[in-house]
Amino acid sequence: MLVWLGLCVLILALIDISIGSVRIPLVDVWNTLAGKPPSPEWAAIIRIFRLPKLATAIVAGASLSISGLVLQSIFRNPLAGPDSLGIGAGASIGVAVLMFAGSAVGALGAGAGGVGVAGGALLGNLPALGYTLLVVAASAGAGAVLLVILVISRRFEQVVTVLIMGLLVGYLTSSIVSLLVYFGSPQKVQLYLAWTYGSFGGVRTGELPYLAGAAALGFVLIIGETKALNAFLISERFASTIGIRVRTSRTKLLIAASILAGSVTAFCGPIAFLGIAAPHGARMLTRSAEHRILVPSAALIGICFALLADILSSLPGKGAVLPINPLLALIGSPIIISMFFRREKGPIGEEAR
Repeated sequence: MLVWLGLCVLILALIDISIGSVRIPLVDVWNTLAGKPPSPEWAAIIRIFRLPKLATAIVAGASLSISGLVLQSIFRNPLAGPDSLGIGAGASIGVAVLMFAGSAVGALGAGAGGVGVAGGALLGNLPALGYTLLVVAASAGAGAVLLVILVISRRFEQVVTVLIMGLLVGYLTSSIVSLLVYFGSPQKVQLYLAWTYGSFGGVRTGELPYLAGAAALGFVLIIGETKALNAFLISERFASTIGIRVRTSRTKLLIAASILAGSVTAFCGPIAFLGIAAPHGARMLTRSAEHRILVPSAALIGICFALLADILSSLPGKGAVLPINPLLALIGSPIIISMFFRREKGPIGEEAR
């Protein structure tokens, strides 16, 4: 299964590089990647623009899907995800506060092309200082929400209570963002809304190591806790009986999931649906509850979803790029809907036991 998913990722990656305002034949894409570019112009387009966008989509798809898988396993809830715990909303409020409460980003954005954001990619049009401020603001917002969730998780033992609190925190941060948008200037509102549509094309080559580094940190934290994730599917009491330090593992996993989701939100905007849809796709295909199988499967499926959405966003051509979030909703919604038509025999993964 992993081999077929990997092959699917490779095919979609080649198509993603080929599609855009300038259509490049797949044979020429392959030759360019092999070091034999048929055209220096096409080589420059692929190297400067499309490869960074491809790498961003791959990292974002894997990060959000694994983050969602972790949260669903911890809370034993099929609808748990980065958005459910308010992590994405926390990152969004960080950007909104910086954009509407201060003038730095607005001035930088105007100097870099203003609200005429090509393809809806906000970050790619800002100079280094404006980009750094936005990323720091998004990370700070996600970290603040994470701190609240961690305090709640230490106060309440029931994971359902923590999930409900996370939803309430998400609603609170979203309401603050709405108020900031309501009182913001039209130019700043348009700039912020362009960021909220989501885009994989706003991350440049020099910024990729920061996104990849944050994702790698989250992956490393999760890899060492696959045994705990398997136990959490049954219950936290069962996890404690087999020698797992429940609070330590849960805190570590929540931090990892927040790093993954928060970093992607900072770089790409609040990308929705991947964190919920990809884990369900992994369970449907693998019919397994073993996280050593589910983690790589969910990552590959998330990458496929992200690449497919990126391909669809570039189909209009002639410089027009569709926003990522509506396209991901079109891809992810049928998967979530199908979940309700499945005959569940118990908690997540129990039908695979």
